[in-house]
Amino acid sequence: MSADVGLTGLGTGAGLDAGAGLDAGAGLDPPYDYAAYRSTTLRAPKRPLLPMPGGETERQGPLFGAAGVDPSDHDLTLSPGGSPIGERIIITGRVTGATGRPVRHQLVEIWQANAAGRYHHPVDNHDAPLDPNFTGAGRCLTDDDGRYRFVTIKPGEYPWANHRNAWRPAHVHFSVFGTSFTERLVTQMYFPGDPLLALDPMYQAVRDRRAAELLIATFDLATTVEHWALGYVFNIVLGGRRPTPGDEPVGG
Repeated sequence: MSADVGLTGLGTGAGLDAGAGLDAGAGLDPPYDYAAYRSTTLRAPKRPLLPMPGGETERQGPLFGAAGVDPSDHDLTLSPGGSPIGERIIITGRVTGATGRPVRHQLVEIWQANAAGRYHHPVDNHDAPLDPNFTGAGRCLTDDDGRYRFVTIKPGEYPWANHRNAWRPAHVHFSVFGTSFTERLVTQMYFPGDPLLALDPMYQAVRDRRAAELLIATFDLATTVEHWALGYVFNIVLGGRRPTPGDEPVGG
């Protein structure tokens, strides 16, 4: 199973100054070729990257807005067949620029494994049950304050073939679009207190440890709904001198 595409960006946990104390020289993003993450050896560029000037298509389109986004798309627990199995959680946060100004009406997408650690995808052959009431994908637009909100099920851990007895920590994939595909940011959100983080090559590939910690969401009692769902906060910072890093690893 290779549902993970690697980290191409970093989220910022609530209560942390985005970028504060980060060692830019250590590289906020993982290198393209990271020996501990075996598949990068096969797919990493072997020659220096060549910058390509953006044309009108890259700079102007396509645009991602309200078209096609249903108000219910943020709730991954809604299914005609009934409720999915697992621990219901709420994930919320803000998408902001480096100065703290909200990024309004931005498309945010998530995808994840189900509570048993299996993706609703034909290439996932993990020996774990599929949940017929959970597709594991959702999307929404940020509001005027740059805030997003998802209702979902806490994903399960799952094995992967990177090394002997390898398991991925529970995580949720995030995608944030700008005005075109070339501005897309992709990252993963982890959960606090997960013992698998210390053993996970993807998480450990972020060489600045403070930057890596920003990938971990913060449990937030205010977001929790009593008798219904626990809450987590995961903020994302874009652009400026201390941005949420994109897909240009250092020292690949």
